[in-house]
Amino acid sequence: MSDTQSLIENRPPSVAALFLERIKATPDDEAYRYPVPPASGTGPDDWKSYTWAEAADRVFAVAAGLMALGVEPEQRVAIASNTRVDWVLADLGILCAGAATTTVYPGTNAEETAFILADSESRVLIAEDAVQLAKAREKRSELPHLAHVVVIDPAGEPVTAEEDPEGWALTLDELMERGRAHLEKKPEAVRETIESLRSDQLATLIYTSGTTGRPKGVRLPHDNWSYMAKAIAMTGLARQEDVQYLWLPLAHVFGKVLTAGQIEVGHVTAIDGRIDKIIENLPVVRPTYMAAVPRIFEKVYNGVATKAKAGGGAKYKIFLWAAEVAREYAKVTQDNFRRTGTASAPAGLRMKHALADRLVYKKLRDAFGGRLRACVSGSAALAPDIGYFFAGAGIHILEGYGLTESSAASFVNPGMSYRTGTVGKPLPGCEVRIAEDGEILLRGPGIMQGYHGLPEKTAEVLESDGWFHTGDIGELSEDGYLRITDRKKDMFKTSGGKYVAPTEVEGQFKAVCPYVSTILVHGADRNFCTALIALDEPSILGWAAENGQEGRGYAEVVASPEVRELIRGYVDQVNTGLQRWQTIKEFRILPRDLDVEHGELTPSLKLKRPVVEREFGHLLEEMYQGTREK
Repeated sequence: MSDTQSLIENRPPSVAALFLERIKATPDDEAYRYPVPPASGTGPDDWKSYTWAEAADRVFAVAAGLMALGVEPEQRVAIASNTRVDWVLADLGILCAGAATTTVYPGTNAEETAFILADSESRVLIAEDAVQLAKAREKRSELPHLAHVVVIDPAGEPVTAEEDPEGWALTLDELMERGRAHLEKKPEAVRETIESLRSDQLATLIYTSGTTGRPKGVRLPHDNWSYMAKAIAMTGLARQEDVQYLWLPLAHVFGKVLTAGQIEVGHVTAIDGRIDKIIENLPVVRPTYMAAVPRIFEKVYNGVATKAKAGGGAKYKIFLWAAEVAREYAKVTQDNFRRTGTASAPAGLRMKHALADRLVYKKLRDAFGGRLRACVSGSAALAPDIGYFFAGAGIHILEGYGLTESSAASFVNPGMSYRTGTVGKPLPGCEVRIAEDGEILLRGPGIMQGYHGLPEKTAEVLESDGWFHTGDIGELSEDGYLRITDRKKDMFKTSGGKYVAPTEVEGQFKAVCPYVSTILVHGADRNFCTALIALDEPSILGWAAENGQEGRGYAEVVASPEVRELIRGYVDQVNTGLQRWQTIKEFRILPRDLDVEHGELTPSLKLKRPVVEREFGHLLEEMYQGTREK
């Protein structure tokens, strides 16, 4: 029997079972690292740890506490919290109680939070703080199934018996106290529940943030996570001696799958979801690997470029030279590795690369903590030129691919054999085929059971023989590397009958323009392509300060003729490498950046095209007034 067959046929039924194995194997090893802000409110955080045994104590207390509240197997328990160690332990507690986790983004408004809680029929909500508790209180009359709210950080909220005589709200500490009391009466309650779990029992409900209409609950059973844990370990991407830095939203499947892989491998994970702390945390945590979305790498790249430009003409020229050397070095070494198995480069290029490393790349690696072996990028496409830049600088970005419906990870680039611009090869046990229209179809143990309560929607994407329609268009190389070319629904045809993949054009623009935050290319049924461009505020205000516009606000700066001329230069640069029908003939700079709060980006920072096109439809129409062939 091959390793892959063994993986598929002999894996445990649940991650909860893997957790028991991990506790037994390495009880005293460090498991989770988390920040504790200073009591004074100022100064650096103090990082503390849980061993696997200490984590298990809290997890079992949460699990038993939920049992004491009357939560039964497969009933839903929701978590509405930012990424923090308590999220991970609460999720494991839910799974070990045999229940299923409903994930809720903490930024979700009260109305949509209530919809998710009601649609999932969640019995308990684990809320991070007063803000999340307030949403549940506001909509309590619409949530007949919600029996309790457990608050992680109560901070003066009425969760005591005197203030909440019904016992509807309680603190996380109180839940664990109830759990420990329950375990005194029934010491084996949690272990017996874990041992009774079936692989097909519901483990997680993740609501996709659709571009239109209500989100759909994706049903992921225990077996999905057990498979993912084993498959991730088999890729060799993570090692037991690793330190992972985890900041991704755990309500998103990308963040969630990383917690399963860690349990199987047994490495340390440092957890802090505060995005504004990433730059500060990296030199402290010094991770050996981390996962991120492309927007983070784009911001780092643009930040480095802007800082170099601010340093004067000489420094900026050095940066541009080093960036080109990095890209050339990455392309040459990757190509040679593919052909010969050795990541070699000509002597002249090696000399230039060594000089660029001393001047630029080492500082960049130090900013990431100096030990980063690899980054995994997912959730959206990374512009190849940005990927090549980081690869050449010694920060290896391994792109992967998957969806909520496939438990996050279906493809990933294989270590030193990675190829920038592709999402790598399928994970062990995952089957792939390309349909006649180019759509990627997947089948395997990571595929969802279906959409919660929506059999018709499930039938639209999941065939009776297990093939899942991803909605993405892609190409497979002869040796199995997948390249995503676009979303099926995002590709458009111009009025001249030419197909355009907007993300390809957008990626090229992001690679050349250091001031861009988001770009949307438009042109469906039009006779030429246009673009809506949002600029990164710190970067463009830095440019403004150096170009006679210091003291002006963002909206005033981006509306200036000087900025339009600046961006026009980058548009023209990109257009030179495009087919005529792909070129951006007109563009408008948006008066503000796009964001999650306005509903223009998903919580994982994907662009919601229909929302943006509606919001700024007047600008699109303006560009097509008196339309003509350009």
